[in-house]
Amino acid sequence: MMPVAPRSILVSAGEASGDFYAALLVAELRRRWPHTQFFGCAGSNLREAGIRNVIDAESLAVVGLVEVVGHLPRIYRQYRKLLAAIRAERPDLAILTDSPDFHLRIARKLKNWGIPVVYFVAPQVWAWRKGRLPVMRRVITRLLCIFPFEERFFRANQVDATFIGHPLSNRVRPSLTKAEFFRKHDLPEHRPLIAVLPGSRRGEAARHLPELCAAAALLGESASFVLPASATTGAQFFRDRMGSSAIHVIQGEAWDALAHADIALAASGTVTVEAALLGTPMIAFYKVNKLSWILGKLLVRIPFYSMVNLIAEREVIPELMQHLMTGPNLADAARGLLHDAARRAKMKKDLREVAGKLWAHGDAIQSAADEVMKVAEQAALREAQVV
Repeated sequence: MMPVAPRSILVSAGEASGDFYAALLVAELRRRWPHTQFFGCAGSNLREAGIRNVIDAESLAVVGLVEVVGHLPRIYRQYRKLLAAIRAERPDLAILTDSPDFHLRIARKLKNWGIPVVYFVAPQVWAWRKGRLPVMRRVITRLLCIFPFEERFFRANQVDATFIGHPLSNRVRPSLTKAEFFRKHDLPEHRPLIAVLPGSRRGEAARHLPELCAAAALLGESASFVLPASATTGAQFFRDRMGSSAIHVIQGEAWDALAHADIALAASGTVTVEAALLGTPMIAFYKVNKLSWILGKLLVRIPFYSMVNLIAEREVIPELMQHLMTGPNLADAARGLLHDAARRAKMKKDLREVAGKLWAHGDAIQSAADEVMKVAEQAALREAQVV
């Protein structure tokens, strides 16, 4: 039986990927509950999905243990502003997506106010900060996991978790053929194409860009390079910083660029999952502030940094992290992968295995909406019993 539709739902996402996933979920919930109101912390996708924006998700997008310090006063102001809106609105339900530093604090308040919390995209406490688990057990009503190993971990730690599959598992596909993409961007057909993905946030992209430009210069005319700028960075951000680099910057089209590239140089994050789903061989990289790296090494206990290798439970793609992320190292790794057809074929096979593990039992967003409806129904039953 369909539960009574919630009057209002808080939706909050702090990352570009979370904003995209949450927008898909809101669209599905709107289809099921056309009269429900949505408000909260939104990026461009959630704003387009029609939620009432209280604060901008872009204001929370900071990476690194040390880098975040200078942004804390602004983030705290946004936190207070969102809390004020929640107190005024008193939503029937909350959907919090990723960004645990921000959202677990919000979740504590929601718990105190009797508002059930669906947490979409699990905090990576299996990697670090396991001390968050008691808080998660206390304040999260239902945790929706998008990676297969997470459900086992959280259930073993008494968190009500469900693996719904990855939201991108049946959505990532190119919109153009390879010939159309090459013609559109005037790319020579006789050269291999390298997709360059420096990250979706301006801070991380700016850190990675000099080494990526150096790698492109070292590879010279042996390949073409295309950089699909995310909505949160914008193409002009890169053009202003790249000078005469051979890397061709385009706005968006990341899935087309990845699908039609021979290999990708990809910042460790969601884009490596997208590349895996498209079957594109890749080299993962990442660099943070030196002090953040040192602190992270002390705190993080995982065998790999890229999600592709973590899902596979072995090294499928090379990882060039921190001091290893240099122009010469990137160029050498790219050259080696481009020139070794057998290695690329093996990597493609391994990536198909990873992609298979990201699929659950049907569409992830449909499954997420089903779980939200269950939580809403349980909350309505409890309220009816109280009355």
